Parts: sequence; structure tokens; C-alpha cells
Amino acid sequence: MYREKINDLKKWKESKNRKPLIIRGARQVGKTWLMQEFGKKYYEKCAYINFDDNEKMRNLFEEEFNLEKVLIGLKIESGVDIEPENTLIILDEIQETPKALKALKYFCENAREYHIVSAGSLLGIAMHNGTSFPVGKVDFLDLMPLNFFEFLEALGKNELLKILKNNDFDMINVFDSKLKEYLKLYYYIGGMPEVVSAYIENKSFIEVREIQKKLLEGYEQDFSKHAPSNIVPRIRKLWNNIPTQLAKENKKFIYGLVSEGARAREYEIAITWLIDCGLIYQINRVNTSKIPLSAYQDFSAFKLYLLDVGLLSAMARIDAKTLLEGNKVFEEFKGSLTEQYVLCQLKQCTDLDIFYWTSDSGIAEIDFITQIGTNNVPIEVKSSENLQSKSLKTFVEKYNTKINVRTSMSRYRKEDWLINIPLYNIGNIEKIVE
Repeated sequence: MYREKINDLKKWKESKNRKPLIIRGARQVGKTWLMQEFGKKYYEKCAYINFDDNEKMRNLFEEEFNLEKVLIGLKIESGVDIEPENTLIILDEIQETPKALKALKYFCENAREYHIVSAGSLLGIAMHNGTSFPVGKVDFLDLMPLNFFEFLEALGKNELLKILKNNDFDMINVFDSKLKEYLKLYYYIGGMPEVVSAYIENKSFIEVREIQKKLLEGYEQDFSKHAPSNIVPRIRKLWNNIPTQLAKENKKFIYGLVSEGARAREYEIAITWLIDCGLIYQINRVNTSKIPLSAYQDFSAFKLYLLDVGLLSAMARIDAKTLLEGNKVFEEFKGSLTEQYVLCQLKQCTDLDIFYWTSDSGIAEIDFITQIGTNNVPIEVKSSENLQSKSLKTFVEKYNTKINVRTSMSRYRKEDWLINIPLYNIGNIEKIVE
């Protein structure tokens, strides 16, 4: 399985200003695999240390930091003779030993010749719980589930991937129906590595759902294990309510749908906890198209999405036949699944900041808006070939934006005021627009 983030790791290795690297991401998105694969491919030796339930490592870092002693301890634990010029040191689940996290500062300041990459599923939580964090002394890399391009590569569809990445729309149009088939498949399977691997091996939709259910159960167990006991019920309620929120025509998050009479202050900590775990994305509203959009956020109005489209389809209990063959019962939720997919591709394939827009009256809404280069680009999401764009036209008339995008099941076309990008190529939006 290929992950595009390995290119970022190569750049990190070659950087003259390299600092210890922290990989952030939800549990089971493939952080450990990525670190080990990177070590195998680009280093002579790889020293892997897992801090989860590791008393020896806790004791090693408990005393005042001594570089020589720490390196001897890491050599003994990993069984690898660590040499700075040819060894990758992997510190997995590093948040389990907060003083090891703090020690990255000393490696940065006094031993930058060592190549250190670390990860932890709950690093975001640890950072907000008063852990002494080496601010400015580490590099970061965010890992998410496989995007649609990586999914195609995992399935061995390299030629299809090539024409997509090259924006070869003549060839893309020839294979439009084939790409749509794989897109629907991705809606069901999503990008969690274990799920994708199981499908490739056995082609079983039943097994896919079983693994997705286990992943979801594992996340809920994390709530009980790691969150303060007084907010666990709220985290669980909020988490399980997200499909309901996305099923609404207006997808703005409404606290009252989580629990009758619920208020923001009761659930703000729960939302922050899920964001810090990497399990949800929060997309805030803007009510203008000024630059920079981030300066005009309305933090009280937002939408919440899951980290993976396949997990959303599992939580919504959509069966494979309904999704892959199409079904009128499914039509209403199809828009939610499509919007979830688009948001994930924007997050996974770009570094763009994503917002959404509504008019002051609330009548018109743009699903997403982002800044590409010097232009604010509205993005309207359509789940089918019904391409009426009333809200987008309202937005363009109001702000006279130069670049406007609709993403749908329709083929690529560029009009005077609008670019239609096929849903299966929305991850390439920056190259298409530029």
C-alpha cells in the first residue's frame, strides 16, 4: 500500500533544518506502518520503540535528561545499534511517556544529527492536558485515511490514477463510468487502511462492514478509557449524532439534535476532545468573501464531519447493494455522503483551509469555500447530475468571484463563470484551478 505522505517524510529527511518529527492522526490511520515503511525504504537501520504500557521507557525518561543514557536505553530496547547518519529512531505512542515528548526538545537543541520520528493516537489530548510540549522544537505531519487517489493505487488501478493526476480529461471522459464505479466503492469502503487491505484480499463487503464496526467500537472504548468520566456520555452522544446532523438539508450543527435542550457550553469540550483525537473535522461558517477567510469565521456556526466517508456509511448502516446499485430510499442521504467525501478529499489532498458560506438570510448556502492562490473559490457539491446552482449563482453575483467550482457526477467542463470538476477528481482541485 502506498501513502503519498512518504514524499513529505523524504523531504523531512533531506531538510537542513530537520527537527524531530511528530506524526498526528487518529487511531488506525496507518501511522505505525508509515513510519516503519519509511525506515525500511530510506534508512539502513530502524530502531522501533513502542511506549504503550512500557514501564522501562517511562523509567528511562523519568530522571533528568541525559542524552548518552537515553541513547543507550533506546539501543537496548530496540536491539539496534543506533548511528545518527543511517538510523531512523521511531518512538511510537510517545504520549504515554510525557517526559519522552518533552525530551524531543533536547534532541532538537543538542543532537539534531539523530533522525527521530514519533507518533501517538491521542497526542492532541496529551497536548491539552498540561503535558510539557516542545513548542518550536518539532516538525509536524498529519496523517489521515487513504484518499481516493491512494485507494485507486491500492486497488492496482495505476493507469486510471495516472490520467486523473495528469488531468487528462479526454481519457478521463472515456473511462468516466469506470471511475464512478470506483468512487461508489470508495463511499462504502472508505480509506481506513485495515478496511482497504481486507477488501483487496477477500473482496467481501460483509467483512468490510465488520472491520468498520470494530473500528467504531474501538473509538468508543477510547472515550471511556481516556476522556474524563464526566464528559464521556456527551462525547458518545455527540459522536453517534453526527450522521443525523449531516442528514439534514441544512447541515449546520444543532446542539438540540444531540439532546433536547442541550446548550453549547455542555458539548464544547466533547467537540474539542473529538477534534484532538483526529476523529472529526469542524468547518466554520463565513458570511463574506473577503481575504483572508480565516479572519471572518463565525465560530458559533459550524458543521461537523467524520474522518472517513466509509465510517459514515457504516454508522448510517448503508448496505452495499443500496449504495452501489442506487436506491430511492438512499437518495436523501446520498448528498450527505457526497459532502462528507468531498470534505475528506479537500483535507487529505490539500493544505487548504476550508469553510462554508451562508447568506445572512440563510436562504443561500455554499457547501465549502477556500482560498487558492489569491482567489476565494466557492465549491458547490452535487451528488448527482442535477446541476441547478442557485446558491452558487447568488454568491457569484454578490461577490463577483473569478473562479467558481461545482463538483458533481457530471464530466469536466469549463464555462465562462464555472468549472465543473468530477467528484472523483476533486482532490486535484488546486492543479485544475491553477
